[in-house]
Amino acid sequence: MYPRVILKETLYKKSQQKRRTSPCNYKERIFVLNTQDLTYFEHRPGKKPTQKGCIELSHIKCVEIVRSDVPIPCDYKYPFQVAHDSYYLYVFAPDNDCRLKWVRALKEATQNNNLFLKYHPDFWVEGKWRCCQQTEKLATGCSEYYPSGAKPLPPTPDPTRRSSDPEERIVVALRNFSPVEDTDLPLHKDEEYFVIDSSEPNWWTVRDKNGNVGTVPCIYIAEKISNNIDKFEWYNKDITRTEAESLLMRENKDGGFMVRDSKHPGVYTVSIFSKVSRTDGEKYPLVKHYQIKVQREGEKVMYYLAEKYVFPTIPELIRYHQHNPAGLITRLRHCVSRNVTNPRIKELSSGKTQTVKMISKGSYDIKDWTKALLVQLYGVVTQRSPIYLVFEFMENGCLTDFLRARKGSFSQEVLLGMCLDVSEGMAYLESSNFIHRDLAARNCLVSEDNVVKISDFGMTRFVLDDQYTSSFGSKFPVRWSSPEVIKFGKYSSKSDVWSFGVLMWEVYSEGRVPYDSRSNAEVVETLNAGLRLLRPRLCPQSVYELMQWSWKEVSPP
Repeated sequence: MYPRVILKETLYKKSQQKRRTSPCNYKERIFVLNTQDLTYFEHRPGKKPTQKGCIELSHIKCVEIVRSDVPIPCDYKYPFQVAHDSYYLYVFAPDNDCRLKWVRALKEATQNNNLFLKYHPDFWVEGKWRCCQQTEKLATGCSEYYPSGAKPLPPTPDPTRRSSDPEERIVVALRNFSPVEDTDLPLHKDEEYFVIDSSEPNWWTVRDKNGNVGTVPCIYIAEKISNNIDKFEWYNKDITRTEAESLLMRENKDGGFMVRDSKHPGVYTVSIFSKVSRTDGEKYPLVKHYQIKVQREGEKVMYYLAEKYVFPTIPELIRYHQHNPAGLITRLRHCVSRNVTNPRIKELSSGKTQTVKMISKGSYDIKDWTKALLVQLYGVVTQRSPIYLVFEFMENGCLTDFLRARKGSFSQEVLLGMCLDVSEGMAYLESSNFIHRDLAARNCLVSEDNVVKISDFGMTRFVLDDQYTSSFGSKFPVRWSSPEVIKFGKYSSKSDVWSFGVLMWEVYSEGRVPYDSRSNAEVVETLNAGLRLLRPRLCPQSVYELMQWSWKEVSPP
């Protein structure tokens, strides 16, 4: 008697990593589930499909969706896993309904097997499990496995407990989350939720402001830190990154620092001023920003800036780093507060049509720099250091954030228009003998009417022969840099064209990080091997050919 076919569909599979550093490959396969096994085939036009793998159903130990925030480079974005023998097969479906259909069918077909009691809800990546950080691939899972898919309902909140109860722990949603299972609760970015149960290491049970209870992924939330830090002089509430840099630069004291609110609600950042030595022995001012990280150990919460030095409260963390740099640019020597501010600068930055940028004296030639300015300049204060530049206000902010926030809403016309805006700006720069050297979506701004303009000219150089060679050891953005920049530090309008190709890829990927699954070292290896970024799903072939043309390697100098 032949086995009965249950499901048949084209899906993607992720190849097994034979070595820790080997790249991941995503291959389109025809999957067939029947009453005996799960088989997948390679489709060959005009020929009979070739079988590439077969898993007997009796060998399967776990089937479950994969919950992860790892960017997925193939067209199908909904992963599930099949654990069998000593292997994990990752399969990617085109939508959540398709994924759930396959998971339910596989669970039903394997419910009488010798199954896992616990499973890993996230991927095995680069030699460790992302969910629990275990480095043994066959390590016991960290989450309860429910073969039938019937997960116990979350506990009902105590109706006598008020939402303002000081004992309750509060978390803030870092991003939106749409429920996958009936017991999940939707998350809305920046909203607060009350923790009901945190015993599960990867999925917590929380309650929203309307009293609804459900489970949410821990990677989508951050604990709202309550350390009673308002009384400390070093805490500057509601201060922006730009304002912090301005205050610290004006104070001009090595080790000057402050603690401020991060852009994520409930998260804090330590901003530190220091004078850093250059290769020529001169020192230049620099402000570094360190986010205070949260480490959970069961019910216990710890805070740290450097992983080896953790503390139960933020004041204790600050006190320690006032005496020990321990991985920071310098120790925290002088707390800086905005209690006293420059009234002239405050007045300039208060309007909604302008932005103030502060630069240190000596870091730019102001006359040359303003020639290349593409965001409109309103005024310059040069009489004393630090120097202030007042720009037009770009309502929609950074292009990267703009793309990510509105993902899925852009038409082909709008995406191409963004690239054309940047192209025109770069053409103007080249005609004025400027090399930008740091072109990327993060360094472009978007106006209220969605016009994209190039900004952040910190690395821009005026040249007469279309060439600039950086000093040895200079930092550069690897993922946006051409091979001649990486190998020889040689910049030109051609290296800007390469970066423009990467920026186009960012636009058509709606804000994804280039080579997001690779380290900087692996990116260099990829480029040296002649490999390039793959075509984004939204990108027409004609535009991708332009990207590929931008990434043609120039002859060695």
